[in-house]
This record gives sequence, structure tokens and C-alpha cells, in this order.
Amino acid sequence: MSDQISFDTNDFASNPEPRCPCVLLLDVSGSMSGASLNELNAGLAVFKDELAADALAMKRVEVAIVTFGPTKIEMPFTSASTFYPSTLVAQGDTPMGSAIMQALELVKDRKNEYRSNGISYYRPWVFLITDGGPTDAWQAAAAAVREGEASKQFAFFAIGVKGANMDVLKQISSAREPLSLEGLKFRELFSWLSSSLRSVSRSTPGTEVPLESPKGWAAV
Repeated sequence: MSDQISFDTNDFASNPEPRCPCVLLLDVSGSMSGASLNELNAGLAVFKDELAADALAMKRVEVAIVTFGPTKIEMPFTSASTFYPSTLVAQGDTPMGSAIMQALELVKDRKNEYRSNGISYYRPWVFLITDGGPTDAWQAAAAAVREGEASKQFAFFAIGVKGANMDVLKQISSAREPLSLEGLKFRELFSWLSSSLRSVSRSTPGTEVPLESPKGWAAV
């Protein structure tokens, strides 16, 4: 499709649309290896395809990926039109605290870039998926999430895959109850996420958008 106009992530002049940033904070520690990670990768592919089917989302939604086995910026903020998720590989432990701090830092820097370029933006989403508990200090990260949620700096979502330490997730995501993923329904989860981001990107920045219920992928 060479005739498609590409929207470079920093081409704010040619694409002055408001931006809807979302950081995926993905646990790729050793325990995710096998079926969990295969389904997570399949879910990312669904996410990409569903965003690509929406012309407005392609101009407005931006995705970044932070993984933690070791904490790593797998992908800096990229517009939905140039978002090609790489296949994630399982490794390492679960430094969730440092990964959350890294994600919040990314969000802050991106918002500064929007502001300095006169681009309006929606409240960023930080979307954490884990099947374990933090193997590093996470209290400061939990405090940063609480503070950011309270001042509407971002919306933080925590999803626990089977085996996740839900008690710690509740302390990290205290403003929004963490959800448990039913089985390995990553595709359904990412389908919900893309549809939610598409709804947000069609709204006016600053307005609250009611989200669909997470039925179909969240365990009750």
C-alpha cells in the first residue's frame, strides 16, 4: 500500500490531530513463557489490526511498549499507523516497580512534546499486564500511580494473568480495581482495548468517555 500517507510519529505539522497515547506495560518474565506469551503476542497483532481499521485512530492513537524481564523500552511512542509490535520473548524476573516508573516517565516526556508542538491530547493510558508479583521495590511506583490518577495525569489499568499477585496489584492500582484475565483471553482483551481507544479518539479531549464493560475477557 505505497499510496498510503504515512503519519510519522513526530510529524506534528502534517498531522495536527490531538493524540491519544497508550503505554503497554508488559510482563515478559520467565513465567510468561510458552502459551501465555504466545497469546500475548497474538493479542498485540489483533490490537494493531483493529487500530489500523480505524482511519481516525490511525492519526490519533500512539502506542509505546515497556517490557519487564529486565525493564526495557521495547518501543517508544509510535503512531498507530507505524505500530508494528515485535514478537516478545520471555526472560528474567519481574521488576514491576522500575517498569512502572519508566512508563510514567515516557508519558510525561511525551506530554511535554505535545505541549511544545501545540498538540492537544487525551489523558494517557498506562496498561499493565502481569502474571506475577514485583521482584523489586514497588511502593514508590504505587505512590506515583496514586498521585497521577488523583491529578488526572493518566489512567492506569492493571490486568492480572493467572498467577498474578492481585493483592499487590490492588495496592498499585488503588484508583481502579485491577481485573483478572480469564484464561489466556489476550485477543479479547486487546480487542476491548483497541475499541476503547477508538472511542476515546473520536471524543473531544478532556471529556470522559464511558468504556465498554470488560466482559468476554475479565474473570468475575
